[in-house]
Amino acid sequence: MSFTRLFEVMPYQNKTSPLKNSIGHRVNGKWVYYSSQEVIDLANNVSLGLLKLGLKRGDKISLISYNNRPEWKIVEMGAHQIGVVTVPVYPTIAPSDYEYIFNDAGVQYAFVGPGDLADKVKVTAPKVPTFKDIFTFEKQDGYKYWEDVFEGGNLDEVEKISDSVQEDDLAILIYTSGTTGLPKGVMLSHRNIVSNIKAALPLLPTKAGDRALSFLPLCHIFECMVSSAYVASGVSIGFTGVKNLGGDEGDIKSFKPHFFTTVPRLLEKVYEKIYNKGLDLEGFKRKLFFWALSLTDDYEFGKKYSGLPKLKRIIADKLIFSKWREALGGNIKGILTGAAACPVKMIKVFSSAGIPVREAYGLTETSPALTGNRYNETEAMLGTVGMAIEGVTLKIDASDGDYKEGEGEILAKGPNIMQGYYNKPDKTAEVIDTEGWFHTGDVGKLIKGPNGKEFLKITDRKKELLKTSGGKYVAPAPIEGKFKEDFLIEQMMVVGEKKKFVSALIVPAAEALLDWCENNGVECNITPYELNDTLFSISKSTLENPKVKDKFQEIINHFNPNFSHIEQIKKFTLLSEPWDVSSGELTPTMKLKRRVINDKYKADINAMYED
Repeated sequence: MSFTRLFEVMPYQNKTSPLKNSIGHRVNGKWVYYSSQEVIDLANNVSLGLLKLGLKRGDKISLISYNNRPEWKIVEMGAHQIGVVTVPVYPTIAPSDYEYIFNDAGVQYAFVGPGDLADKVKVTAPKVPTFKDIFTFEKQDGYKYWEDVFEGGNLDEVEKISDSVQEDDLAILIYTSGTTGLPKGVMLSHRNIVSNIKAALPLLPTKAGDRALSFLPLCHIFECMVSSAYVASGVSIGFTGVKNLGGDEGDIKSFKPHFFTTVPRLLEKVYEKIYNKGLDLEGFKRKLFFWALSLTDDYEFGKKYSGLPKLKRIIADKLIFSKWREALGGNIKGILTGAAACPVKMIKVFSSAGIPVREAYGLTETSPALTGNRYNETEAMLGTVGMAIEGVTLKIDASDGDYKEGEGEILAKGPNIMQGYYNKPDKTAEVIDTEGWFHTGDVGKLIKGPNGKEFLKITDRKKELLKTSGGKYVAPAPIEGKFKEDFLIEQMMVVGEKKKFVSALIVPAAEALLDWCENNGVECNITPYELNDTLFSISKSTLENPKVKDKFQEIINHFNPNFSHIEQIKKFTLLSEPWDVSSGELTPTMKLKRRVINDKYKADINAMYED
């Protein structure tokens, strides 16, 4: 038995490696699971219920939740096997985006997690003519519970419809806002996503019966696809959310995963906590910690050690690195990072500590994966996003820009390329040319790796290249990525379009700044301040303190030599509040909306060029 449509993935698991603990989540401190067969049975009940509601092939339902949960996958399967299209939506987007997406897609029902989501959808509903009702994944007064949709009975109609669903039928409609303009609905078929799942299977370092923790949002195609790959490979999934991960009582320590996906910033946060614990040590223990950490500097994939260097790493592993692995549950076989560029330093530190980190690359429009570094070290290369996955062809197009030698826009072909943007044929034509090449908008180059194969290196976003008044092009992303290796920098945006030099807007990292100020006799006012909260406000007096400004200038001076003269940061402005999805400066995938930030901080930017 194989699978060609998304709703066949769980039956495939049930046939090839049935699991008692197939998918689950933590309820009142205890992990609660559904078996492979239970998921199938419940999905059938959902299918019958949706049919009773009058839904038919091509109709749309929306899924929204702050945390990942098994009910999401059950409803998704139940919808797909009767040809109903799912529209996953980010919970943090603005009400106007809810209204736009629901109207554009013609959403009829929404299945939502706890919190304020049902109320947010309820406010939007009167403005959406197609919308009919809300179901909640946890019982809430005034709303229908998700199990209320269940219907038992004869499955003949479900089977008849599922038999008629084609591989090229639309399965998921994901709205991606990009960095400008209204959200665009990315149309992904069963074939698009299934081709990516099958290409991902041989790349996972897991085996049937292993455990994977899923906390990146299921409303993003990255986690949507990889969670289905877990199912296909017989890996048990624990669903949770980012805020539930850490600490001795957190879901990582409790679940003890063999694998999970993440984004670079979360890796950086883990590293910061490890580093700060090292700073808190004293005497010999402190020296031992930083000695072990220094051994990660020369890490390379596939590098072999012998003699004294090997002995040093054995000692460091036993005394230091083993504790890091234990903090991640003690079973980690691999971590996959995507969605943004991962600093090479993070990959080196974790991988050399026996926590293999690999970087992959793709877009919502490509279902999502295009490339990936493999866990076999002979097929991985630092500083790159890996080799093309099975079925994907890449090429570099330098015909429409002023690029460095070997660089150009990354183009891709493959069965994973989207069908197009929903209701936007003109936008589709802008990114998929007449020969079928998808234009990613990313700039990169193909370089030969140590195994003789081509690896892709991303250098920037095509639309984000700055052009100074002197006519020189500057790629901001690599500069920002390098500077954010410092713990004191939470966010950064390089500016300088049509200006005589390059400057930066910097949001300090609240926790790190507070620690630094305490250690350097500086009064620091940050409100509200919670360790697990991303929102804060730093007082003007703190940011204007000469010692604070000197410290950030020291950081600038430290990293500037990594770049050419034209790319070096000449001036900077410290900002009091972080950029966020809710306030409009970030996309739901945490990418900078540069135009929005430029407009919002226009006065601050201009002030850096007044002299």
